[in-house]
Amino acid sequence: MKYVVVTGGVVSGLGKGVTASSIGAVLKACGLRVTTIKIDPYLNTDAGTMSPFEHGEVYVLDDGGEVDLDLGNYERFLDIKLTRDHNITTGKVYQAVIDKERRGDYLGKTVQVVPHITDEIQDWIERVAIKPVDGKEGPPDVCVIELGGTIGDIESMPFIEALGQFSYRVGPGNFCLVHVSLVPVLNVVGEQKTKPTQHSVRGLRGLGLAPDILACRSTEPLEEHVTTKLSQFCNVPISSIVNLHDVTNIWHIPLLLRDQKAHEAILKVLDLQLVGKVPREPKLAEWTERASKFDKLKTPVKIAMVGKYTGLSDSYLSVLKALLHASVAMERKLVLEWVPSCDLENSAAKETPEAHQKAWKLLKGADGVLVPGGFGDRGVEGKILAATYAREKNVPYLGICLGMQVAVIEFARSVMKLGGANSTEFDPATASPCVIFMPEVDCAC
Repeated sequence: MKYVVVTGGVVSGLGKGVTASSIGAVLKACGLRVTTIKIDPYLNTDAGTMSPFEHGEVYVLDDGGEVDLDLGNYERFLDIKLTRDHNITTGKVYQAVIDKERRGDYLGKTVQVVPHITDEIQDWIERVAIKPVDGKEGPPDVCVIELGGTIGDIESMPFIEALGQFSYRVGPGNFCLVHVSLVPVLNVVGEQKTKPTQHSVRGLRGLGLAPDILACRSTEPLEEHVTTKLSQFCNVPISSIVNLHDVTNIWHIPLLLRDQKAHEAILKVLDLQLVGKVPREPKLAEWTERASKFDKLKTPVKIAMVGKYTGLSDSYLSVLKALLHASVAMERKLVLEWVPSCDLENSAAKETPEAHQKAWKLLKGADGVLVPGGFGDRGVEGKILAATYAREKNVPYLGICLGMQVAVIEFARSVMKLGGANSTEFDPATASPCVIFMPEVDCAC
């Protein structure tokens, strides 16, 4: 088994998830079978209880696992089906170790971060990496592992230590480290600065890991002398420095990696020829077509996303990606209007009149209305008003989860004239419960 580990430095939000997904896509295009693992250093067992405002979307897998949104990127980019075990969290690891300690598995030894936590992390990676995720039999060829957070974060330290040990466990030719870092431009001088990346790499080396590939994020393509300087100060060959500058759409990222021969640098580190598998040049015609098609879209289609967490677009990432793919398929340029459902409510007309007027203006200017899922009763009445508007004005409406439920409530109130119709989630004593919670029952089916 070959492993590609993706870490991030300088700042969060650099796009490690898209980078890891794109690396997997390029390796898959080379003819390799690819799987992925996401490591999240938080103490939560999973992402299911985390606020969308703070963490973004909770991505739900086929096995019911509530995981980090990056696993959604992996599944979309690689056309694979992952399991809950493909998302490792600090909470899961410590829980597993404590359970073993309670059972007496450690035979009275003092349980410590090293070796017990670090061994658990390594064992978990090896156990999950061999699971087939592409519908074929047998283990994959390469496992791409993304380490969440930023190098230097205190919560990441056990994972950094574990990955350092893991590189020795799997041996030379089986471990490749890709470090994603930022090369910013100071507005004062307009110069691309390498110092943040230098310090990030130095910090990574101080923790026992050395990057094989440097993936530099920047607004514009790196200047040649900047790449040379990065090579000199970070001890990485120029051929192993990849520039991931801003592009019009994420479908360009695998193409950027291919054009800069990132796959050749990774395959060289992994020494895949030793196991008799000779990868081909990556075939990315589908990616090229999709990226080009997106750039040529001119005719807009406006979709109003009426939600509770519109302040963070990652809260609805899967829905957003589905809309994007659908718009490209229909040769339309997606224009997404974010409409906070609370601002549509009648109470907002008095409390925040400007926001109220803006929300209704966006809703009325849309070609379609999409109401996604959510939890709690905040903003629900605003979603119901959006459903009323769409029905009365014959505007296409898509309700997902709670969005479908509010459409039922709206129909019951407005068309069936059931005053006070509601979901028992929001009003357990409602006289007209049109949406109810089903009790758990034992069922052979």
